[in-house]
This record gives sequence, structure tokens and C-alpha cells, in this order.
Amino acid sequence: MLSRYIPIFIILSIVAEILGTVGGFGSSVFFVPIANFFFDFKSVLGITALFHLASNLSKIAMFRKGFDKKLVVNLGIPAIVFVVFGAYVSKFLDPSILNYILGGFLVFLSLVFLIFKTLKIKPTVKNAFIGGSLSGLSAGILGTGGAIRGITLSAFRMDKNKFIATSAIIDMGVDSSRAVVYFNNGYMHKEHFFLIPILLSVSILGTWLGKRILNKMSQNQFRNIVLFLILGIGIASILSNL
Repeated sequence: MLSRYIPIFIILSIVAEILGTVGGFGSSVFFVPIANFFFDFKSVLGITALFHLASNLSKIAMFRKGFDKKLVVNLGIPAIVFVVFGAYVSKFLDPSILNYILGGFLVFLSLVFLIFKTLKIKPTVKNAFIGGSLSGLSAGILGTGGAIRGITLSAFRMDKNKFIATSAIIDMGVDSSRAVVYFNNGYMHKEHFFLIPILLSVSILGTWLGKRILNKMSQNQFRNIVLFLILGIGIASILSNL
């Protein structure tokens, strides 16, 4: 990445962190397509894992008042197992095809919940396991699985602060696991390590700004924003490969 583009990269990263905080499912869904303009795809996976570690620490610190322990276990454990698998096989797969599948899946689910507002995914252990597995697999292969996790967590109708805290704790385990695999895959390069303190600062600022925005929202507004953001992510995933 040429040095003259660093300010643009930082500004866009802050925007990604704000949107990820407001949406409650992390910044990677926005950060990955942004970073793709500046780095090759495999480097993006490595950089995203490092950025998300800092982002999750910021969210856990700022939304630490409560989280759902059962969901951390029921959704988090399968997410960690499948993110390791996805990160390992990522070097063998064509991410563009998987982006189409992910995009279509997210568009379909978000539209269903926006149109049929009373429809609910049952908040069961089985659904938490399925959602965690799919989000972990997507995070490992594509660098982002937070939107799938967001849809799953939405089924449990948690308070927005507990929603974000729970998501961040699960994501911490996911990102720590995939960072190790990405490093072994050779996705992390020394010339990009200077970005670590920059991205840490971005994550703190973006999370703080996102929290201030969230404090002015009702629970219903929050849910709708999550679903609209997921719809946008799905459309962007499809269009980016056309």
C-alpha cells in the first residue's frame, strides 16, 4: 500500500468500526471490502484478524456490563472450531464464489426478517450451534462472519449492550484462533506490522463513537439497523464480484 493512501485507509477503517459497533456484529464485514482496495486478499485476512482483535478488546472494555454466558459457550465454541477449519482451507478455495453464496444468504435472511417482523428464529441451543458454525466457517474463509452471528444473536432478543458484549467475546475467541492459522499460512507480513498501533487507535475511537450513537437509539431501531446493515452487506458481497 502506498503511503499516500494511508490517511484514506484510516478514515475508512474508522467508518467501518463505527458501523460495526452500531450493527453489533463487528467491523470486519465493512473492513474486509475496504481493505481489499489496498491489499491482496490473503493479506486482508491477516490484517483483518489483527484489527478485529483490537476492535473486540475495545468493545469488551466499553460494553462490559453484561453478556450471555450460555450463548458464549453454545455459539462461541462451534464458531472457534469452524473458524480454524475455514482458515486452514481458505488457501485452497476461490473466495469469489463463496462471496456470492454468503451475499445471497444474507440478503435472503435480512429481507425475511424485515418483511415479516413477527417472525422469529427460535432461541435454541441447536440454532445457536448452527449459527456459530456458519459464522466461524465464513470468518475463516472470507474474513467476515459477524453478520451471520448477528442474525443468530438477534433471535435471542437481547439488550443492545449485552448483544454487543456477547458478540465481542465470541469474536475474540474466533479472531485469536484464526490469527494463529493465518500466521502459519503466511498471510501476515512484517511490512504491515506498522498498522497494528494505528488500527488499535482506530478501533478505540470507532467503538467510542459507535457507542455514543447507540445510546441515542431504541431497541427496535437497533434491531432494524442490524437487519438493514446485513442486507447492505449481502448486496455489496454480490455486486463486488460482478
